[in-house]
Amino acid sequence: MNISTVKSYEDLPLTLNAAQIACALGISKSCAYTLLHRDDFPTVRIGRRMLVSKTKFETWLESQNSESLFVLK
Repeated sequence: MNISTVKSYEDLPLTLNAAQIACALGISKSCAYTLLHRDDFPTVRIGRRMLVSKTKFETWLESQNSESLFVLK
């Protein structure tokens, strides 16, 4: 699924990878990987893949204030 064709939240896949997170947030793929490695980001590891469920992603995003979202540690 190409996330650029997604029109609504309901159309997102059940899990998002780094490229899809980057597209959804309008950030680079390397910044998305930084998020996936953060302790406070709800990453699920399946083998070598790092994913986040869309519901956990939405919850995490809503819990961020605008200042902390752009401070990628």
